[in-house]
Amino acid sequence: MSTSLSSNTQAILLLTAPLIAGRSEPSSELMTPGEYNRLARALRDNQREPADLLGPEAGEVIRKCQGIIDAARLERLLGRGFLLSQAVERWQARAIWVVSRADSSYPRRLKARLKEDAPPVLYGCGDAAILEMGGLAIVGSRHVEDALVEYTENVGRLAARAHRTVVSGGARGVDQAAMRGALQEGGNVSGVLSDSLERAALVRDHREVLMDGRLVLISPYDPAAGFNVGHAMQRNKLIYALADAALVVSSDYGKGGTWTGAVEQLEKLSFVPVYVRSGVETGKGLESLRQKGALVWPDPDTSEGFTEALALRVYPENGASKQSELSFVAREDPSSTAEDRPLTEYQPCKQNEEKHATPAEELFAKVKELVTQMRTPKTDAEVAADLHVSKGQAKEWLGRLVEEGVLQKLPKPTRYWVARGKSGTPRG
Repeated sequence: MSTSLSSNTQAILLLTAPLIAGRSEPSSELMTPGEYNRLARALRDNQREPADLLGPEAGEVIRKCQGIIDAARLERLLGRGFLLSQAVERWQARAIWVVSRADSSYPRRLKARLKEDAPPVLYGCGDAAILEMGGLAIVGSRHVEDALVEYTENVGRLAARAHRTVVSGGARGVDQAAMRGALQEGGNVSGVLSDSLERAALVRDHREVLMDGRLVLISPYDPAAGFNVGHAMQRNKLIYALADAALVVSSDYGKGGTWTGAVEQLEKLSFVPVYVRSGVETGKGLESLRQKGALVWPDPDTSEGFTEALALRVYPENGASKQSELSFVAREDPSSTAEDRPLTEYQPCKQNEEKHATPAEELFAKVKELVTQMRTPKTDAEVAADLHVSKGQAKEWLGRLVEEGVLQKLPKPTRYWVARGKSGTPRG
């Protein structure tokens, strides 16, 4: 992505960004996210955009915004041009790019899912296209045992082998382990940082993978800003919004950023299915997240199983409903959001039963049910279109169903049809 700034982004930076450069202190007059959102709505209502605050008709535009923000304060913020030029020079020297919500290159997932809660400005380093790939968000505590570090690295490696992106927060412990495992296996990683992007972009271990286009680091906060607990909490929703599913490897109970972010997903936002690590000694935090509706991670050991686990997602119109209402949907375009429509709803098996199917098994069972309802033979491409999945995924499922004797494969051209017994009734 280019390090040059659009006129809209320049205006938004002047209004909302601290523009930390050298020893300068951030302005105490910066617009809060709520204030900026009100200003953005007012500009839109008047068929204007942020760049018009810097244009030849700026005086008239500022007067029309008087009811939103004091004109004198607005003019002082817009007058920080020299400070902005210093900050831009510093960012460009570190290959840091900046996009705003007014730019077409702003990540679509964030804008679609977070809407006005999407950060007005994003700072980043690396290939921004990775942000549109979805993938698995892997989150957890900073202080974990070596066994959990190894477990998390293995999940990251499997994600890479399945050609799925890992999304994480870049913090010590689980976050860095997930990112490290994926990158060591040649995979892609989206890192959402709450602080110190400038420093992270210069870390030696990051430079090669940044230049190779396998790592992107982003932050909604100034690249030179230090750690802030509030910022660490707020960035959690960005991690979930960029993913297709999330895995909580470890969490304290009732406190901490991992707990807060997962509970917010389960009880309010519901962007993606939230899984928790399975096995023994999961702890009170993970057990409590299960009680709130989190699913048990099926611990897939193959790329196919990993892909199936990520193919589940929350029904897009559920709003804040719990994850007990999931739908079958798998999409070829991982960046699509609310426009997707599931084929049908289903209820997952109750987790308190002695034996229950894994999410991957439930998903395949639903595919089997849908495919056996075909009224005419279909090619793998036609089945893929019906299920809204890639052709490769459809072929894999169809092959399994042929092996099970549920479908038969017809030659010239290759099509799939429901296998029938001697009585003429469908098998399986």
